[in-house]
This record gives sequence, structure tokens and C-alpha cells, in this order.
Amino acid sequence: MLEYINGKIAETGPAHLVLDINGMGYLINISLHSYSQLEGKTEAKLYIHEHIREDAYTLYGFADMAERELFRLLISVSGIGANTGRMMLSSMSPEEIRGYILTDNVNQLKGIKGIGAKTAQRIIVDLKDKLGKEPVDQKLFAPQDNTISDEALSALVMLGFAKNSAQKAIDKITSQSPDLKVEQVIKQALKML
Repeated sequence: MLEYINGKIAETGPAHLVLDINGMGYLINISLHSYSQLEGKTEAKLYIHEHIREDAYTLYGFADMAERELFRLLISVSGIGANTGRMMLSSMSPEEIRGYILTDNVNQLKGIKGIGAKTAQRIIVDLKDKLGKEPVDQKLFAPQDNTISDEALSALVMLGFAKNSAQKAIDKITSQSPDLKVEQVIKQALKML
């Protein structure tokens, strides 16, 4: 079992990397998160996850051990394969994924390509206790922001405003003043519409 591979970067792309080790090139699949950490470097040390199936032997590499551990937790969830796990880590940082799982934020998780509502709920149920031992900044991932926006949008649509224009107004208000309550967001949106 490979723990890590250290070598010269022969070729790189947003989804893969070729490491040259003594004249042998290893094709390693990477996430955008790892790609951004390796950008501009000529050498890399990648922590490896070997994905072995009867028809393929694939290597997944990660710039740090924490990202690899989160990847392994994600693929342990039923319905999440290695490519979906990599897609998740390419869509969001490991810290964001951890935060959304720990704060039960289904909406953010289902925003990732390939993740539906049921899969997002399964990820939260399966991984919340496993990740719960690690501290997370609750302010960064508070689900109330989405709830406030959703409630305000629903109220404005029920009042007869077009959904698109109401959403634009709400987005503008919440980006300028993220700590407002639902009633305050609605009042300000009514002034703008």
C-alpha cells in the first residue's frame, strides 16, 4: 500500500498530475484544492489513496493528509464513489465540507454536482459523528444564512414579486448586511423592488 509519492512534476492539469520518479511517470488524480496548493511547484509530495477495482488501478493524490482522510470518509458513504469524492473536494475546500456536514447544511452539499438531497443527508448522517470531534468555526457555516434568504424569497414571491428580481435583491442585501433577520431583509427588499 502506498502512503505517499514524492517526485518531480512532469505534467499537471486541474484534475491530474504526472510525477516522475526515477524515469517512471505516475498518473495521479487530484482535486482542484490540491492543484491550487501545488501550482507553481516543480516537485510534489502527494499522499496517496489507491483505488483498486477489477478493471482499473487508479491513484488519487492529496496535498495534505487531512484532505486524504476526508476523501476516505466521503467514499465510505454509500453512493459516493472516488470520482464523486474528488468532485466534492474540487467544488469546496475540505474545511467547508466539514463545516457543512457538522452544521447539517444539506443545501450547500446538494449544490455539488452529482450530490442530491438524499445523498447529502446520508453524508451528514454517516459522517457527522466521525467529524464531530474536530473543532470548526460555526460562523462560517451557519445554515441560518440560507434559511433567512429562503424564507425572505418565499415571502416576497407570495406577495407577488418575480422570483428572479426578489432573489437579486435578497442577495444584494445579505451580502451587504449578513446579520439581518428575515423581517429586516424583507423590509429592505420591499424598498428595492
